[in-house]
Amino acid sequence: MVVRLLKQKLPVYYFYHNDQHTRYVEEKAMQIGRFEKCTDYELYLLSAAALWHDAGLIDKYIGHEEQSCSLAKKYLPDFGFSIEEIKQVCGMIMATKVPQSPHNKLEQILADADLEYLGTSQAVAVSDLLFRELQYLDPFLTKREWIERQIPFLQQHHYFTNYCKENRQREKNHYLKFLQSQL
Repeated sequence: MVVRLLKQKLPVYYFYHNDQHTRYVEEKAMQIGRFEKCTDYELYLLSAAALWHDAGLIDKYIGHEEQSCSLAKKYLPDFGFSIEEIKQVCGMIMATKVPQSPHNKLEQILADADLEYLGTSQAVAVSDLLFRELQYLDPFLTKREWIERQIPFLQQHHYFTNYCKENRQREKNHYLKFLQSQL
């Protein structure tokens, strides 16, 4: 349901924040969650949080995480989620807000799943989608300014899960060096 909602309601210029990103984050949350030995129930909650984490972008860009929680609170009861489960889902959604500040294992997993791509060979291509999206919202944003923002972001960012520390940190460091070489 939420993927259909994203396809129908997100602006076409959301080159990064779209249904493909949402499906990618869900896939990575499941992958990381299994590596981190999550139970089936925890994976169920993670899946819901991953699917709803950017739904708020339908209504607003800045502060979309809070709006995503509002939408989750509205729709998840129809799928049998309890108030406590929705609270956990919202905690995971809020953990994706930059700067990330997860408070438990599931929040750490979703935070890492959201930015997992930074430690992959696709980091340049995916980051370019985010740059295009931001440039649409701010036509005066230059590629140089984007890189100048990305470098400190990457320097301050850290992965929380063992999975990403072991499997994504090295490639993220390569991406950071690549960006530094572009200035």
